[in-house]
Amino acid sequence: MMKKKSAYTVAVVGATGAVGTEMIQVLEERDFPVGELIPLASARSEGNEVTFRGETLHVKVLEHNSFEGVDVALFSAGAGISKEFGPIAVKAGAVVVDNSSAWRMDPKVPLVVPEVNVHALSGHQGLIANPNCSTIQMVVALKPLHDAVRIKRIIVTTFQSVSGTGKDAMEELVEQSRQLLSFGEAKVAVYPHQIAFNCLPHIDDFLPNGYTKEEMKMVNETRKILGELSLPITATTVRVPVFICHAESVNIETEQKLSANDARAILAAAPGIQVYDDPGRNLYPLPIDVAGTDAVFVGRVREDESVPNGLNVWIVADNLRKGAALNAVQIAEELIR
Repeated sequence: MMKKKSAYTVAVVGATGAVGTEMIQVLEERDFPVGELIPLASARSEGNEVTFRGETLHVKVLEHNSFEGVDVALFSAGAGISKEFGPIAVKAGAVVVDNSSAWRMDPKVPLVVPEVNVHALSGHQGLIANPNCSTIQMVVALKPLHDAVRIKRIIVTTFQSVSGTGKDAMEELVEQSRQLLSFGEAKVAVYPHQIAFNCLPHIDDFLPNGYTKEEMKMVNETRKILGELSLPITATTVRVPVFICHAESVNIETEQKLSANDARAILAAAPGIQVYDDPGRNLYPLPIDVAGTDAVFVGRVREDESVPNGLNVWIVADNLRKGAALNAVQIAEELIR
């Protein structure tokens, strides 16, 4: 995938954001062979510092000449930045792993979840897209079931944490909670409505078809990753007052019958998945337990009694890690393998 080296120069674009911070931490935790780490961000972050392997690094301002000598560039600074600077980084010789929506549906750009479609990396032209956080955890859990019995329809409802919006949203949840618990009025800035003690069935902008961009991302990205461009999928995405971890209630209809026990066995044997499913003991994945972990957790596996071949599953993952930073670093690991 890339020329083998003992150490690589890695740039993190958006290094001071929630995902960029996590990318740096994951690079260190997984002992990625970083020779030099270059933290990049906008001018407003100039002077900020990040820590990597015990060393304090000054954040540099992202500029057109920032990528000279860079081997891998991990982007998490929004689609506009990725559109402008991604091709510049590639032209300078870097391989870009982009966490924004900028390139995901470009037919020339692989959209990759290593546990699901690592083979797609072989055709990359310098740009690789990291899927949407809610898409990543769903396809990790559904791919082994799809391989076993062929999924013919997916219905998903997500319960997504505020960290998916960023640090400002996390701070807003803290402040609104404090305001309301002090019998004050919640001040709204990041979301169109109060998020504390509330649920918003609205993630990203609404489209003419009545769905949001987030919902259609799940539809279109899942089809591309699984290589099933006509697979029927419908999604409802909901923002909930949780700091970290996205949860999903997923209903699938399959071509062949699969019992709940067989589904659990298939999932337990698949890479990147932890089955946590014992309702009799009140055991099922919870965001407060999953936060800070790398696996996709699956529970509440049960047969859908309304159709002959259906299953319901509950999926939880840390959206900052597997849903973003970890998946990007795993892609980089595959590139240098």
